[in-house]
Amino acid sequence: MAAYPSQPNPLALLLLASLVVAVAGNFYQDVDITWGDGRGKILNNGNLITLSLDKASGSGFQSKNQYLYGKFDIQLKLVPGNSAGTVTTFYFHSQGSSWDEIDFEFLGNLSGDPYLVHTNIYTQGKGNREQQFYLWFDPTADFHTYSILWNPGHIVFYVDRRPIREFKNLESIGVPYPKSQPMVMYASLWDADDWATRGGLVKTDWSKAPFTASFRNFNSNACIWSNGASSCSNSANQWSSEELDSTSQKLLKWVQKNYMVYNYCTDTKRFPQGLPQECTVINKN
Repeated sequence: MAAYPSQPNPLALLLLASLVVAVAGNFYQDVDITWGDGRGKILNNGNLITLSLDKASGSGFQSKNQYLYGKFDIQLKLVPGNSAGTVTTFYFHSQGSSWDEIDFEFLGNLSGDPYLVHTNIYTQGKGNREQQFYLWFDPTADFHTYSILWNPGHIVFYVDRRPIREFKNLESIGVPYPKSQPMVMYASLWDADDWATRGGLVKTDWSKAPFTASFRNFNSNACIWSNGASSCSNSANQWSSEELDSTSQKLLKWVQKNYMVYNYCTDTKRFPQGLPQECTVINKN
């Protein structure tokens, strides 16, 4: 059993008490399994997807729809035991060479060591905006909810409704922001033992294969993009102008203080010519 910290302070409960649970869709209606040669399975009348990985291949699925802004939830139960070298993903990606992307990646580890939650944001084909976190629970023991809010003002990553990262729209100071390219939701389980665990020092133990991750309750409260047009106007959706209130901001700072293990905005060795422009704003907060 991994050594996970104790549950957070009562501040977290204040946020949870104010939540409204959305109704999730059905995987048969919402997604297509796109690769894995049978290693991805839709089960339980469309309410569950399992993705598996063995030495021959991983597996993955993607949404049938494209989205331009929205609030998205999915519940995951990650690969248990020795998951070193494996990567489970939940992310959004547009097409083309100057793509936009919003990433949740879960980097496996040896039994007893915690998962690493790797987040990144690409704008116009440029990423290098990694922030990484440990979790305050064992993500392999049960399902937990991972969410992305993407609206014109900011992108927020959530774990069990707690914000862990915010990327603000800072176009006013010249930082590109994902605002015009519709994205597809992707999820996958694949092998990346050349970098995933301790920088590639720990390799995948194939004697433990197949590795399996489970997904359920994908919910998209979003604007669907079809035939060059959006299905909704931003003003028609509460999430389109949703901001972090004071409680959420305190939670965000609490998570980042206690569980963030890497922040590109403090990595001066990586950026000897100067930190990315948005870091001047991020580091002030």
